[in-house]
Amino acid sequence: MPEHAVAPLRTASGLQRNAGIDLLRGLAIVFVLLNHLGLRMRIPLKTTALADVLPVRLLQALNYNGYEAVFVFFVISGFLIAGNALERWGSLAQIDLKAFYARRFARIVPCLVALLAVLALLHGLGVEDYTIHRPGQSLGRALLAALGLHLNWYEGQTGYLPGNWDVLWSLSIEEVFYLGFPLACLLVRRTQVLLPLLLLLALSLPWTRAALDGNEIWQEKAYLPGMAAIATGVLGALGFARGARPSPRACRLLRWIGTLGLLGATLGGHWLWPLLHEGVMLVLTGSTLALLVAFRSEPPCVPRMLHWVCSWGRLSYEIYLSHMFVVYAIMRLYRWSGADARSGFLWYLPAFALCWALGALVMRCWSVPCERWLRDRWLRPSPAAEVVAPAS
Repeated sequence: MPEHAVAPLRTASGLQRNAGIDLLRGLAIVFVLLNHLGLRMRIPLKTTALADVLPVRLLQALNYNGYEAVFVFFVISGFLIAGNALERWGSLAQIDLKAFYARRFARIVPCLVALLAVLALLHGLGVEDYTIHRPGQSLGRALLAALGLHLNWYEGQTGYLPGNWDVLWSLSIEEVFYLGFPLACLLVRRTQVLLPLLLLLALSLPWTRAALDGNEIWQEKAYLPGMAAIATGVLGALGFARGARPSPRACRLLRWIGTLGLLGATLGGHWLWPLLHEGVMLVLTGSTLALLVAFRSEPPCVPRMLHWVCSWGRLSYEIYLSHMFVVYAIMRLYRWSGADARSGFLWYLPAFALCWALGALVMRCWSVPCERWLRDRWLRPSPAAEVVAPAS
């Protein structure tokens, strides 16, 4: 998940402007990796020597908030993409469909197609950890689900796919939303009508999740809960564009509210869930939005020691799609080595380094060149515009 899928083509001023948002995305992708490394049959932190010095509840929270991190990505996605559309076209009613879809395609599809090609090859070779083997599942159907943006539904009907496929559930939700979003904006045209619809969708999150109780996979990966989180970000972008900027004091308050809310919904979830149940997800999305508004209004000065987290945020899409290759490789080496479980936390260090390096390689050698090539061909100004522009 980014938003983990916002283009990384930025200037130095753009990097400063988005530093806080990159920090938030970086923390989210770190939680995703912690989750996929720390599942019960892998290297859970609670079985390592860290349990001697840190509370087990904290170690469990570090390992089991990957799902919540994806919802943080959803909110960021709605905020950034709607905000960029407002800056580019002035209002959502003026969205250029061709340009909007071209930008989404150029950012999303090259990495997705490359990933599916590699996964299809590994499946064909029968490589363990990459072979689709559940009854009712097949390579062809999985490819159709991934490209047709319904892999989440497919898993809900047939069961989990191998890990490298499974991460694509969030992409299905996000891109279905963005297929319909500009059409809805052009159809409704009036922000006064669009706002209550988005608000209703955003607030529906606890109820849409609760209504799906009984199918664990579909409850996690259904369209409406994820779209509710994206709608929260869109609402924030609309409010930010239309309203007065928060004062420095208000920004500080939003940062505290957002930080405490995110800590409560993730690291303190075992206390909040018995009290709020599915309402914790609203705490999560609302807190994320509070931080986004504060960071966009008054970009924070990120300490040098956290710059690496920001770099993870800028690479979040590439890391999200590729990190399971590293997770499986580390797991195989860990088991082959016969290492003591108490030293398992040490294996997280090379895993993190390799995930970052692989993400950076994918960005440098594939995603950015492909995105630039596609944008150059699809988003060129028309000849008439090139003639008129100097005169204007």
